[in-house]
Amino acid sequence: MTKLFSKTHEPVDGSSPNAPGWYMLAVLSLLMGFASISTDLYLPAMPTMARSLGADAGMIELTISGYLVGFSLGQLLWGPISDRYGRRPSVAVGLVLFVIGAAGCALSENVLILIAWRIVQALGACASVALSRAMVRDLYEGNRAAQMLSTLITVMAIAPLVGPLVGGQIVAFAGWRALFWTLVGIGLVTLAALFTIPETLPAERRNRESIGHALMRYGELLRYRRLLGYAGTGSFLYAGVFAYVAGTPFAYITIYHVPVQLYGLLFGLGIIGIMVANLVNLRLVPRFGYDRMLLFGTVITAISAIVTAVATHTGWGGLWGLVAPLFVFVSMTGFVVANSITGAMADFPERAGAVSALVGALQYGLGMVGSGLVGAFADGTPWPMGWVIAITGVGSLLCMGLLAPERIRKTADAGYEKIA
Repeated sequence: MTKLFSKTHEPVDGSSPNAPGWYMLAVLSLLMGFASISTDLYLPAMPTMARSLGADAGMIELTISGYLVGFSLGQLLWGPISDRYGRRPSVAVGLVLFVIGAAGCALSENVLILIAWRIVQALGACASVALSRAMVRDLYEGNRAAQMLSTLITVMAIAPLVGPLVGGQIVAFAGWRALFWTLVGIGLVTLAALFTIPETLPAERRNRESIGHALMRYGELLRYRRLLGYAGTGSFLYAGVFAYVAGTPFAYITIYHVPVQLYGLLFGLGIIGIMVANLVNLRLVPRFGYDRMLLFGTVITAISAIVTAVATHTGWGGLWGLVAPLFVFVSMTGFVVANSITGAMADFPERAGAVSALVGALQYGLGMVGSGLVGAFADGTPWPMGWVIAITGVGSLLCMGLLAPERIRKTADAGYEKIA
């Protein structure tokens, strides 16, 4: 039987002998950015889509929730498939599904059909995201893996930074359907780029157990307390972030009357915050270890989430009273995501695809809950978004309790040893 649990590989000074060049890292960043590409580009179009399809705000917000359903569940399948057959062919099939789903969205005539095609689109996109993280784990270990994930997340953050800005212009000049045709083009370009990079999981390192057996062993992975702790910190944050994604178009555009073309500027502030936080994390992880940086991120996440809830309930500070705490909250993604994923995969190098998929499924599964709650309790105010973000921010911090204090000290000591 394949060994399920193995010792961590820390400290690790660098990469494997097959460490990638910057071109491959750029392709991996593009793959990792498919979740953002698939959502952020069309955020400014949501009010327009509601009018065009004769749907209310809550139903349009469910296009995000529907996407997250496919994105969450699909990863559970792609992880074992890639561990058995390799990363590149699995991603290629996923990209084909993404293109088909995006075309279906562009041709949709009502909101229910749109939601269905969004699920198909997500089933394909999730392969790129989950397996790009596994590819990083194929090539790097320990704190170095956390550094590289921070680097990739910083690069791919360009997509959500420019996505709403570009999306707003496309809506203004060509309509919302043109957004999905744009996604078709992006999918085809990425598919071509995929075949210019090598496979990161050689045949001798692949998991030979059947897909069915691998799927059943997800239950075994969930018995590990530290894995749940790492997955929980990132998953609760994702729930809050997707509540932000679902709630801010209507909060900013409808309630505070921000022009649709300028929505992307406010949304982009959070992306800049994520990029800066990732760069700081990149520098500090070797010194303090990824667990310490994760603890710092979750503490600030909880504080900013509570302030956001107060702002949405009282209206204190108007637009900027809401934008400021949301900026801090979203920025903490730069400290939480890379470090939580690295911690989750550290103990399971031989099952990196399955663990990455499980973590991703939990992240986007709770993201679905977060965005769904905002849509279900929509009342014409930002308050539903605020209380969802508050609960998820506190939940992210509480999950740190599943990580033993000595584990945090261990990874910090590994960082000190590395730079000594």
